[in-house]
Amino acid sequence: MTAPTSTRAGGPAASRSAPGRTRGEGAFRYLATGAGILVLVIMAAIAVFLVVEAVPALRANEGDFLTEVIWDPNGSHTFGIAALAFGTVLSSLLALVMAVPVAVGVALFISHYAPRRLAAALGYVIDLLAAVPSVVYGLWGIVFLVPFITGPEGFLNEYFGWIPLFAGESVAGRSMFTASVILAVMILPIIAAISREVFLQVPKSHEEAALALGATRWEMIRMAVLPFGRPGVISAAMLGLGRAMGETIAVALILPATFGISFQILTAQGNSIAANIANGFGEATPIGRGALIASGLVLFAITMVMNMAARLVVARRKEYSGAGA
Repeated sequence: MTAPTSTRAGGPAASRSAPGRTRGEGAFRYLATGAGILVLVIMAAIAVFLVVEAVPALRANEGDFLTEVIWDPNGSHTFGIAALAFGTVLSSLLALVMAVPVAVGVALFISHYAPRRLAAALGYVIDLLAAVPSVVYGLWGIVFLVPFITGPEGFLNEYFGWIPLFAGESVAGRSMFTASVILAVMILPIIAAISREVFLQVPKSHEEAALALGATRWEMIRMAVLPFGRPGVISAAMLGLGRAMGETIAVALILPATFGISFQILTAQGNSIAANIANGFGEATPIGRGALIASGLVLFAITMVMNMAARLVVARRKEYSGAGA
């Protein structure tokens, strides 16, 4: 008479191997939990450090830190984050708007259109571009992009000046638009590389089913690839946005250290939090260093809010992505 299945599954061999698997899984679980807790502890420690170092400067501030446009902590002790936060968010969002469509197009070409050899070569090039130092992009912007971009800026100002972003009496090569283009070039390889890997993970059964129903290649990409890869593209965009918001050298080389709020990106110059910290930390007084650390705290908070918003979007889109199929 044949023994029951449960008896065979729980035989001597299974009983000998089960304790080893249990100990290994338990150790891995504790290790993973400890790593997650360590990350939270490090983030909390960074936040505490920023707050402690910023409090003395905030107490000595003669202006409103959140609304003041002037930045003079070393002299009059009057400083505010309004202009710096505006420049940081505006330049980063413009860079994201310019970079994401191009990056997604590059990723789709590599994953679904290019021949295998060409796709492999382009993949290597994209990965290498993501590793180029920031100062190289900044020098390229100063030497080549600033003289070149005055022509396109003049065209936008002349024919699309009725749009507030492109309005203004004259264009400036070292403008917020130029800084946004530099940031877009810097974050494009990151977004393209991650999006490419996400698109390559689309189940072949989804693509083949769409093609079998008579869809063209673009229709297959629109119905099967893009919905599946949307959460990954959003995550890649947020990673690129984080780099754009924290960029220092490239923005510091392009934008002069000016403080103001203007939506005219072709004429306005402005500044960013990270670039201002890089430019001013070396010569800052104790109050000035505290003010710069306080601005770093604001940048930390903005980045956290952006990432939390991205996580919410990804969580809402996950059930439609087809990832669980």
